Amino acid sequence: MLFNSYTFVLLFLPIVLLGYELTGRVHGRRAAMGWLVLASLVFYGWWNPPYVGLILGSAIVNYALGRAQQRKLARDGAPSRAILAFALVLNLGLLGYYKYLGFFLATANAVIGTSFSTVSIILPLAISFYTFQQIAYAMDVKNGKIHECPFLEYLLFVTFFPQLIAGPIVHHREVIPQFHASTSRLRTSDLAVGLSIFTIGLAKKVLLADSIAPAAERVFGQVELGTTPGLVMAWTGVVAFALQLYFDFSGYSDMAIGLGRMFGIRIPLNFDSPYKALSIVDFWRRWHMTLSRFLRDYLYIPLGGNRKGRARRYFNLMTTMVLGGLWHGAGWTFLVWGFLHGLYLMVNHLWAHVTRDIEWARAQGMRFVYQATTFVAVLFAWVFFRAESFAGAGHVVRGMLGLSGIGSLPGKSTMLLAFALLAVAWFAPNTQQLLARYRPAFDFGRRKTAPGLRLTMAHGFVLGVVFGVSLMGLNVVSQFLYYQF
Repeated sequence: MLFNSYTFVLLFLPIVLLGYELTGRVHGRRAAMGWLVLASLVFYGWWNPPYVGLILGSAIVNYALGRAQQRKLARDGAPSRAILAFALVLNLGLLGYYKYLGFFLATANAVIGTSFSTVSIILPLAISFYTFQQIAYAMDVKNGKIHECPFLEYLLFVTFFPQLIAGPIVHHREVIPQFHASTSRLRTSDLAVGLSIFTIGLAKKVLLADSIAPAAERVFGQVELGTTPGLVMAWTGVVAFALQLYFDFSGYSDMAIGLGRMFGIRIPLNFDSPYKALSIVDFWRRWHMTLSRFLRDYLYIPLGGNRKGRARRYFNLMTTMVLGGLWHGAGWTFLVWGFLHGLYLMVNHLWAHVTRDIEWARAQGMRFVYQATTFVAVLFAWVFFRAESFAGAGHVVRGMLGLSGIGSLPGKSTMLLAFALLAVAWFAPNTQQLLARYRPAFDFGRRKTAPGLRLTMAHGFVLGVVFGVSLMGLNVVSQFLYYQF
């Protein structure tokens, strides 16, 4: 089920909100939590009912392993490495089978001449996200950071539908205490703020991301047929995809935060105007923030982080980003995308070592130069993220370098739309800044920012119009790009 569908907006969400209020009012908090678990499983199973058993089985086994680890810690004062190892093998094994088995077999056939038969395995929705959440939980239990967690709260932590399909990757400490402390009653203030954020996210997806998508699809579709675009069309296609992905993911992230807030739950921030970044390091603090956090805390730091010298630090950065690239997709183009970002981060850290601090750029009036350089680097990497093959990516890169001439110009409407969306991405305040006074996300309250808007009847009227216009655009439903990961 998609957030941007009539079924979700006009049927599923109202039923879930009403049921949550009624069960909480009549039967109390645990019944309301159970209702949300049931609703989340229906939401997940709408796409492919058999895979409900997979996510349930994964949650049950991981919870049992966590409880066993907690008992071991309580009894002996030391964790069991065997329990943690089993949890890691279980989670990574499931992810490897469903997401990477076909890729590895095809690669082996191509590289070493084996003749493995490659089977077509349907990738379960959200497996990359709920696998990482449960890995983080298992490691935190092992490190003594979790002492008790009722099964119902844990199950809701894994399946909570606002963030189930495409993140954010939440920590137990961020949402489970909120589930436990919830009054299980809807509040007018939460509904108003949540619906406002959801509406902004819906508009980003339907009115902005889906509007610029055809320009990207046109270029990237042609290159897979062997066509090398001209200079202008190549850059237009890449910028269009960058904007499509930006507003698609930003829209989803807003909708997830808004939905959680309707139930009184603050979900972590996952997207913070990344095209305003002044460096690649800054970009990864702003883009898919919870994934960056996971890779840092559970991969980069355990590898040694920056504690073992500069050469080892660069190796750890590259390893982390290459694996992060493969997390996004089982393909060599994703690996190259991760490699490029690993290379960017190495250069970034080397440059920061020379200049000491990015504040130097601000002091020298070079903010725009840093931002533009970062954006161009990100654009170049997006080519490999979007292209379906190396051949297609090669055609786009040759076009961007002008090796196929200037070529034809895109339509005036496409150019105007692209410039308008770039202006929004670069200069406009994001949703969290607009509604900062309401602490829209779990971790936003700690950020220094202007208070933003105070919601009034006039704002409600404008958002109502935006909501209505967005609803009219749902007659053609498009999947969120991050659903495929």
